[in-house]
Amino acid sequence: MLQFEELKLSLESLKPEIDNLASALGLEQMKKEIEQLENRAAEPGFWDNMENSQKILQKTANLKAKVEKFEKLNASYDDTLALIELANEEEDLSLLDEAQSEFENIKSQLERQRLETLLTGEYDSNNAILTFHAGSGGTEAQDWAQMLYRMYTRWAVAHGFNVKEVDYLDGDEAGLKSAVLLIEGENAYGYLKSEAGVHRLVRVSPFDSAGRRHTSFASLEVMPEINDDIKVEIPPDEIKMDVYRASGAGGQKVNKTSSAVRLTHIPTGIVAASQVERSQYQNRDVAMKMLISKLMEIKEREHLDKIEDIKGDQKEITWGSQIRSYVFMPYTMVKDHRTNFETGNINAVMDGDLDGFINAYLKALSLGEI
Repeated sequence: MLQFEELKLSLESLKPEIDNLASALGLEQMKKEIEQLENRAAEPGFWDNMENSQKILQKTANLKAKVEKFEKLNASYDDTLALIELANEEEDLSLLDEAQSEFENIKSQLERQRLETLLTGEYDSNNAILTFHAGSGGTEAQDWAQMLYRMYTRWAVAHGFNVKEVDYLDGDEAGLKSAVLLIEGENAYGYLKSEAGVHRLVRVSPFDSAGRRHTSFASLEVMPEINDDIKVEIPPDEIKMDVYRASGAGGQKVNKTSSAVRLTHIPTGIVAASQVERSQYQNRDVAMKMLISKLMEIKEREHLDKIEDIKGDQKEITWGSQIRSYVFMPYTMVKDHRTNFETGNINAVMDGDLDGFINAYLKALSLGEI
């Protein structure tokens, strides 16, 4: 039948891309490395160095996950091809929707795995720390910052990442002044590093009784969470610690004691804060980990040899350098000013449909266009 013949041709056109993906992933090399690591794990005395043993087991698990993901894609291709051929032979149109759905799923998984081959940065596989700041403009800007907070939370959940709120400062009347999220999962930073910068909103403000159009700004800072095995020593006299009561909606969410912690790196003025853990000690650990992540990210971005080479207060984001505009009025459009990728479906974007923007950025980055 014509419908199945066309679908089969479309599916078969993906086979060379799947084969190329195996080469790009270095699939055979990964399998050899897994075998070598498993042989090391079977050696006598493997557990004598517990820290090293854990690293080897974690690396083995990560490599196995990548191989399994590709093999699952390959198996889906074979199963879908068999389904199409059977349905065509039986002339069973009731299977067309299922076959079409499987084909679209294969395309989606192929694209996602292909993008993962572009994530070759030192910290791309790490968790991501997202810090939101409302720009000037009061309630309107604070509401916009909260809209972005919701958007990235939805994106992360839809992609199977774990989302943890680290810090949250409510807006005066609505929205938020600042917030910090930890996005946990493999390649979280690799994907989300594209989102760092200033985001611009144009809409008729619900907070303006005259119904006028407003332009608002909010910034997003994205950092990799630095693993515990990377040792960074910061002299205690270079850290200023302030404690305060957590803010929030009240009830169980807010601690009654001054357990929230704000750390300031005195030489650079960089600040990290945490208020969601129950004790001051725990919040200090979280804030210190964030502070180290910030310093390491700046060191790598500015190609410095050591943290001590970072000079002055880091003003990483300026309001005049927005990376993306979100226009609700007089038309609907979201446009990335670095890649020129755009879409008119602004509601889907605000619900977390960001893959088009992230994919365009990673492709442009791999080609040296950014």
